[in-house]
Amino acid sequence: MNIDRRKFVSRSFAGAAGILAGSHLKGLSAPGRLTAKQEEALSSKPEKYDLMREVMKYRKIDAHAHIYFADNSPREQLDFGERLGIEKQVISRYLSIMPGTPEQFREYNDLTIKAIKKYPDHLLGGFVLNPAYKKESLEEIKRCTDAGMIGPGELYYQVKINDPLYYPIIEKLIELKMIIFSHAECQLGVGGYRMKYNGYKEPNTSIPEDFVDIARRYPEGIFQYAHIGGGGDWEYMCKTLQHSPNVYVDTSGSNNAENMIDFAVELLGEDRLFFASDNSYHQSIGKILASNLTEAQKKKVFFDNYNNLLKKGGRNVD
Repeated sequence: MNIDRRKFVSRSFAGAAGILAGSHLKGLSAPGRLTAKQEEALSSKPEKYDLMREVMKYRKIDAHAHIYFADNSPREQLDFGERLGIEKQVISRYLSIMPGTPEQFREYNDLTIKAIKKYPDHLLGGFVLNPAYKKESLEEIKRCTDAGMIGPGELYYQVKINDPLYYPIIEKLIELKMIIFSHAECQLGVGGYRMKYNGYKEPNTSIPEDFVDIARRYPEGIFQYAHIGGGGDWEYMCKTLQHSPNVYVDTSGSNNAENMIDFAVELLGEDRLFFASDNSYHQSIGKILASNLTEAQKKKVFFDNYNNLLKKGGRNVD
């Protein structure tokens, strides 16, 4: 039988509608007659979902955000935060340049210090450094802490998180009861092969196994693994970090793979996830709202988990 595309589509929809209607017609009292409840089910409209009401009902700390050397920063980040009910943003200017000299990381931290002093009610500062420069990095921790910063921002790929060069830095951060926050990656490759690195990544980029190693060496440390939503193999990340209870993961990144948040909670527990954006604000809130977490679990991820760790150093949000 010949049938054009339009007729095929219309008949397909009609058939689907018939199936849906038939699901409501089970148990009819007589052929062709609907009960009152069945009539109501067929005529009722879906309940309206107020998305922004849902967004705004949760307190939020963004545990991973960035500012830039641009005229509209950090005002742009603040605008997103205000419109989406993000109470505080932990900001830094990540040190993405090599080699990451003391002059460079001081300049980046000066940008953050200026921002948190201008907007103290909304911004929390994170500092960056390079452990290859031990003396200067330890001095910078003191300078930035004295300026009101709460801990490291996203430390980058100059040195792997488990490199011995990091040990004195980590020990100082543990002494200060700060969250040790580092960039991390775990890529998907062709044909299911998981590449640790490719030609576009710095060889010192930290991967999940590096976090497992350093967390085992410093069980008293509090480690933050950056952006499981950053486009890598988030299932592998969670599986690898599952038995490292002092490694927490932030949910940031523009990727919204289905089941990501539920999977992370199932493997890591509801207390080990931080809400974060990495400046992908809408996606990062949406993936938590779209998850199957309970109200209590969403509150933990959006606010409580991160704030409870800040309390250890007396830097928590009231």
